[in-house]
Amino acid sequence: MKLTLNGILAFLLAYALGTAATAQDNCATGKTIKPGVLTIGTGDPAYFPWVIDDRPESGMGFEGSVAYEIADRLGFAKQQVEWVRTSFDGALEPGEKAFDLNLQQYTITKERDKNIDFSMPYYTSAAAIVVRQPVIDEGIDTEKSALAGLKWGAAEGTTAEALITKLIAPKEAIQIFTDTSAVTEAMKADQIHATLVDLPTALFLAVLMLDDGVILGQYPHEVSGDLDQFGAVMAQGSPLKPCVDAAISAMMDDGSLSLLDAKWLSSNISVPVIRN
Repeated sequence: MKLTLNGILAFLLAYALGTAATAQDNCATGKTIKPGVLTIGTGDPAYFPWVIDDRPESGMGFEGSVAYEIADRLGFAKQQVEWVRTSFDGALEPGEKAFDLNLQQYTITKERDKNIDFSMPYYTSAAAIVVRQPVIDEGIDTEKSALAGLKWGAAEGTTAEALITKLIAPKEAIQIFTDTSAVTEAMKADQIHATLVDLPTALFLAVLMLDDGVILGQYPHEVSGDLDQFGAVMAQGSPLKPCVDAAISAMMDDGSLSLLDAKWLSSNISVPVIRN
């Protein structure tokens, strides 16, 4: 029998998740905003490859599948999970939340942690540069001096502006837009030449949002630092945090988190590494 890579990943994933299902505990009992229900927040819309077809309830996509795996380890069946939509910035504001946890590619930072609680990281991504084909045709390379001459844009409320400043130090001021979609529209209109996002989002922009999008390269973790570790957002002081942390830790230990990464993210991405 011939085994494909996807077939092997599917078998290993099913085994890991099936084993985990037998190890549920009662850590989350009485700690959710609705008794017997785990309410999970996501974006509006939620983007590929984090959520497929903007349908988080399908469990398809990296964050969709991670969310249901966390729920399972907390003792919640799929029908006990409810989804709510939030803005990116709204979920980071202090105060009560309409969700128990929110997965929306939130980079863990000390500044954000003042108002909310983060789970331990469930994903660490490289930072990647997205441009359009005309920039490539003009002979751009990945030397810092060349990249600094481009017009850069970033989404408001993200860590992209700080990371662009750190890694590239553009000659012109970085233009800030309301969200990633607005950044993409600015690229289409030639207002900016480039943006910096996490690698899976770069794939989404280059392949689906831009007709001529190109991922110019990615920065390795040792260069970009800890700015690209994603954690689930919870209300400050949430009693659910130790439960969610324990679930994610167990997923890391038994390999199921790596298998979900391989299924939805890593196997779809091959991008040159920028080391200067």
